[in-house]
Amino acid sequence: MYTLALTALAALTQPARAGECAKSRVAQAQRHYVAAEAEKPKTIVETAAGIEDFSTLVAAVKAGDLVKTLSGKGPFTVFAPTNEAFAKLPKGTVEDLLKPENKEKLVAILTYHVVPGKVMAADVVKVKEAKTVQGDKVQVTVKDDEVMIDKAKVVKADVECSNGVIHVIDSVLLPK
Repeated sequence: MYTLALTALAALTQPARAGECAKSRVAQAQRHYVAAEAEKPKTIVETAAGIEDFSTLVAAVKAGDLVKTLSGKGPFTVFAPTNEAFAKLPKGTVEDLLKPENKEKLVAILTYHVVPGKVMAADVVKVKEAKTVQGDKVQVTVKDDEVMIDKAKVVKADVECSNGVIHVIDSVLLPK
């Protein structure tokens, strides 16, 4: 009789447990979706904006009205100068470039840092030059495992983004 009562009690509680399991699976799926959204690859601009060492570059991209372009489908390869790289420019240069009247010059400099297509480090070392979005070509040299873009050293390569790749450089590239 005791066994029969336990069996009956277990049978009565099963639907409640099944409902709890279903709710648990839904909650688990929702957490997975939220985690997947959080891990969703970011665009070049979103990635740069999330890195403090690119704050000057991001300010320049905004001043040049290039956010929408560099957030677009791409793919793009961006040789991204750090804040320290911008600091190497003569005093007052960055401030002058950010002025509305110098937008055309700023855009020319920024687009000189962009190459159409997604060029990973393994591919960069195979070329001698690359045509930039600005129209001129940057020189690529490799010596003793160091990659130079014009006179800028690549200090970190292959920062993958949803619409291309960023290669971090230690100097600002200036078109000829």
